[in-house]
Amino acid sequence: MKPKSDAAIAVLFAILFIGTVLLAMAACSGGSTRLGSGSITPTGQPSVTTTSTTAGADVIEVSVSGTPGDYSVSVTVKSPDIGCQSYADWWEVISEGGELLTRRVLLHSHVDEQPFTRSGGPLTVQPDETVIVRAHMSDTGYGGAVMRGTVEGGFSPASTSPGFASGLETQAPIPTNCAF
Repeated sequence: MKPKSDAAIAVLFAILFIGTVLLAMAACSGGSTRLGSGSITPTGQPSVTTTSTTAGADVIEVSVSGTPGDYSVSVTVKSPDIGCQSYADWWEVISEGGELLTRRVLLHSHVDEQPFTRSGGPLTVQPDETVIVRAHMSDTGYGGAVMRGTVEGGFSPASTSPGFASGLETQAPIPTNCAF
């Protein structure tokens, strides 16, 4: 009976491993949800790359698609990930007043995928409403390059004051673990 028991445990571990890999792959799919027909994207806006001298997670590109009040946001982040002990664990879109509008939680580090792009939403703003997009590191918090802009006008590098909307750091959704 002992060999059957060991075999059953091995099968269980294999199933758990495959499930974890599939979950991580789904989390990284970058698929957007609730896109409407008649997508709106900033036209004539060049792609802008930001640079930062901090060890934070930098937002280097933002694009938006969808319909007014129901947008999907694609954010490109460059971060100094080294594994679960230090990785970009989310990006978020906030109002100029510091209100969290949407957040994409990242379920694993991106050590070998830099920069990386992930989509999220919905973002319920009007085309001319200014928002701020920033990323967060699991161990050091906010501090990298941010972008500010509108759906209709596009996004460009910006800055925020130290401590701006820092209370959002504990607001859900937040990651509960790191897969790898």
